[in-house]
Amino acid sequence: MHILVDADALPNVIKEILFRAAVRKRLTVTLVANKHLHIPLSDFIRTIRVGQGFDVVDEAIVDMVQPGDLVVTADIPLAAKVMAKDAHALNPRGELYAKDTIQAALTMRNLLYELREGGLTTGGPPPIGRRDREAFANSLDRFLTTVASL
Repeated sequence: MHILVDADALPNVIKEILFRAAVRKRLTVTLVANKHLHIPLSDFIRTIRVGQGFDVVDEAIVDMVQPGDLVVTADIPLAAKVMAKDAHALNPRGELYAKDTIQAALTMRNLLYELREGGLTTGGPPPIGRRDREAFANSLDRFLTTVASL
């Protein structure tokens, strides 16, 4: 199993949780971004830098992902694409996306996008807080304990 990370906008606190999990579980974590990222020296942590452009990072992740892999992303369309390839997707706030609810999440995301395009201010998500970090760490640990050990 491989963990791929949509790393362009991922908060550093979430990256740190992933780095510790990679070393502890001896799993490869690959951060994909269109900018340079600083990572600790480790045989289990690497980065891939892709070119600039709309959805370039997403396309690279979809090309690399294999069935059973985990992708960490807040991007719902990306989550849906990797799930269609029998991979798993985890939100940085700790939500493991599910095949039976991803379509509803896509629909809501598209509705909010259209409302914003129409001039309605919907606001964005709040910054990652302590509870979000804990939820992410707990979800990642549960996933690695149950799914990765199968």
